[in-house]
Amino acid sequence: MSKITDIVAEMAAPVAEKHGCELWDVEYVKEAGNWYLRVYIDCPGGVSIDQCEAVSRELDPLLDERDPIEGAYTFEVSSAGAERKLTRPGDFERFMGSKVEVRLYSAKNGRKEYVGTLKSYESGDVAIEVGGADMEFKKSEIAGVRLRI
Repeated sequence: MSKITDIVAEMAAPVAEKHGCELWDVEYVKEAGNWYLRVYIDCPGGVSIDQCEAVSRELDPLLDERDPIEGAYTFEVSSAGAERKLTRPGDFERFMGSKVEVRLYSAKNGRKEYVGTLKSYESGDVAIEVGGADMEFKKSEIAGVRLRI
């Protein structure tokens, strides 16, 4: 069976497109004992509250009908945000040359977080420029990468 996030992404992408947006990400996480299903959308020029509401209103009954999640959860639709996570190869290509924050699972040179300019992305490996020096991180080291303002 497919992961919940994959099923929801398949359902949410056409709904987001219908409202002039693109699906950015879907997450299903447990926080403080409660489950949250979050759908993140993006639009050229930014996402409005009306677009979030429209996507939510249209997607909610589809989720109820298909019922991909057992049990209770809170459903949210929001903008990917200015400091969004980069996860797909296309995300990295789109924001090449932008300022990013790389978080690591384990400390490297005494630090678990590095902020710099995104220089390259290849098969999950990331290189950034930090203070004039290039740093490379293997996919296995990286806990997450997000845009940084």
